[in-house]
Amino acid sequence: MFSGKDTGLFILRIGMAVLLILHGINKLIHGIVFVKESLVAHGLPEFIAYGVYLGEIVAPLLIILGYKTRLSAAVVFINMLMAIYLVKMGDIGSLQATGAWSLETPFLFLLISLVLVFTGGGKYALTKGKFGD
Repeated sequence: MFSGKDTGLFILRIGMAVLLILHGINKLIHGIVFVKESLVAHGLPEFIAYGVYLGEIVAPLLIILGYKTRLSAAVVFINMLMAIYLVKMGDIGSLQATGAWSLETPFLFLLISLVLVFTGGGKYALTKGKFGD
């Protein structure tokens, strides 16, 4: 029953989305001042910062449900591009003390969301084969 590509996509969707939601919850609790300041420092309007809630809470919840997975994953992908651009670009060539690449976490979210953009949510999703999934 649970084997193959669809089970893999289900596990990938749930794992990535749950981990990303934790980042979003942290921003709900502690605010997004840092995001606003990063945007302004790069010459962008600070109201864009509220998009972090779409990319780290709303879209991941939709990905868990498998509702409009491709569209939701595209939102996460854009969110991760912005996070890398705003916060991590200076670290692109550096490693952490453990040997891990400094961009490892956002880059993994970026790659997983890109995979979901191309594959959709799979068989265990609310919307299968419809627009946005």
